[in-house]
Amino acid sequence: MPNFAPVDEQMAYIRKGAAEIIREADLRAKLEKSRTTGKPLRVKLGMDPTAPDLHLGHTVVLRKLKHFQDLGHTVIFLIGDFTGMIGDPTGRSVTRPPLSREQIEQNAETYKAQVFKILDPQKTVIDFNRRWFAKFTADDFIRLAAKYTVSQMLEREEFHQRFLEEKPIAIHELLYPLAQGYDSVALEADVELGGTDQKFNLLVGRELQRAYGQEPQVVLTTPILEGLDGVQKMSKSLGNAVGIHEPPLEMYGKIMSISDEMMWRYYELLTDVSLQWINNRKLLIEHGDNPMVSKKELAHMIVRDFHSEPAAAKAGGDWGSAMLSVKKVRAQGHEKVEIPADLELVEVRLADVIPQGSGGGAVRVIGGIEQPAETELIRIDKLIRMAGLATSNTEAAGKQKQGAVSLVSIDGENIDTKRELVVMIPVNQDVVLRVGRRMKRVRVIDQSGGKWE
Repeated sequence: MPNFAPVDEQMAYIRKGAAEIIREADLRAKLEKSRTTGKPLRVKLGMDPTAPDLHLGHTVVLRKLKHFQDLGHTVIFLIGDFTGMIGDPTGRSVTRPPLSREQIEQNAETYKAQVFKILDPQKTVIDFNRRWFAKFTADDFIRLAAKYTVSQMLEREEFHQRFLEEKPIAIHELLYPLAQGYDSVALEADVELGGTDQKFNLLVGRELQRAYGQEPQVVLTTPILEGLDGVQKMSKSLGNAVGIHEPPLEMYGKIMSISDEMMWRYYELLTDVSLQWINNRKLLIEHGDNPMVSKKELAHMIVRDFHSEPAAAKAGGDWGSAMLSVKKVRAQGHEKVEIPADLELVEVRLADVIPQGSGGGAVRVIGGIEQPAETELIRIDKLIRMAGLATSNTEAAGKQKQGAVSLVSIDGENIDTKRELVVMIPVNQDVVLRVGRRMKRVRVIDQSGGKWE
């Protein structure tokens, strides 16, 4: 019989980083029953494999699933290979285009490998909801649809808003919450986890279990993690995400780019340090400690968790060396810049960053001095955006005006980025582009050189 921790200890561990528990009294009762009978709770987390890679935002709820696993309960990671083909309408003002079976299957394979960076593979149940939905008949779906009303569905914010704006709501979108909810029935889940944006779907599962004669699951939601900009939800499409498969140095550098205030939220949602530890560290900084020390510790912890302790140590050392190298360079100096071997290289087409109306490749005279053919005029804001260090030209231009941008050539020469958006840059060779605390190696490729077809 499993030896479960006292209920109060379990509740305290589960509450850390949780946004809402519906209902806490139900969870306490389930934990007490589990401890009495020796039967672990069945805790479910479902994800539709709509993209090949997971980022740190996904890991917030995965870490909460790991907490239940640490407490000795049965955790089920459910891959929505059926629901993924429907398309979750959450957060959508228009109908989401469904993915093909091939895309879903390819992404599902990558999910299985990635979740084991957090979960114990020996103690994790991996399941697919096509296992039961493949057996569903038309009669089964009609009976399932009869469990919920259209008026109940229109209580959902996205559906309600689209209805008011007379935007289309497809029937299959109304079926999505029912399909996700039925997963809990099929798995006889005691607890279901999800982000705060999934609350409606999770509550549908609770109601469906009651309709099918099961004890309703407890719903636990976790906060939505903000991206590197500290404002918008972490998303690869917004360019503010940290992928869990990114190289150690790239991951380390991205974490170092977040604001000091956002650092505490990342500590709370992405690490196992206690709230007391966080509050004590805040107090030390208020009394004069350098917040950079705490941010380096955070970056080290995250890289260690997704790679290894040696990889985290090396990333920290390389990042520090790269920062020091950039600081040493002087405008008239010729000191060689040491670029870490695993600093991410981004290749950018010259045509994508030249000023409007410039064809590139022409001899230019600036200040009475003829510029060499191996250099080109480029827009620094476009280069920053193409390198993935800003989400728009406007954001990039703002960072340049703030003096947060530096550009250094391999021979150690600073390229002036402080006065004008248009700068002269060497082509077909690497430069170090730094925006805030984030850094990338960038190579502008001249198309006329035969690199691109």
